[in-house]
Amino acid sequence: MEFFCYHRDRPGSAALREQLVEEHWAYMDRFAATMIARGPTFDGDVPTGSVHVLDLPDPAAARAFAFDEPGYQAGAYRDVLLRRWRNTLGRTIWDFSGGPAGGNRYLVIGLGSGAPVDLEPPARADLIAYGPLLSDDGAAWLGTAVLLQAVDADAAGTVLTPGAYAAIEVHAWRFGGRPS
Repeated sequence: MEFFCYHRDRPGSAALREQLVEEHWAYMDRFAATMIARGPTFDGDVPTGSVHVLDLPDPAAARAFAFDEPGYQAGAYRDVLLRRWRNTLGRTIWDFSGGPAGGNRYLVIGLGSGAPVDLEPPARADLIAYGPLLSDDGAAWLGTAVLLQAVDADAAGTVLTPGAYAAIEVHAWRFGGRPS
């Protein structure tokens, strides 16, 4: 089962996250084989959160992943968005033809309201990862999460159907992983 996890930083927690960076990497190394996507979000140069999409056995394993993370345990995050997800592109971010660098990259989260929309990705070469956010049992649509390359945040937001969501968030994002 695939899960989308977005840890949102608590304001002023950058120093704490920096102190925990090696613990964070060591923790994430344990899940490297299951990662579909990962990377930090930003407001300008200020980190605002951390995205992880991974394949885990069940919702309990996903909750353990999210809440055992060292930054979460230390209080670096203000909240966690954790949802079952479906990898509609059938690949990892490392398979994206645009590669890990270059261009502006974004996380777009549409929080569902009403009938399901955007269940399948549009035919666009700029999509890095795409999938619906689902309930734990996979039966209910709760929104859509997308990683993509776009000219700017406004252009990134157009990947989802306008007016079909209770809210759409757009965050600057970059490929993650342990620096080599």
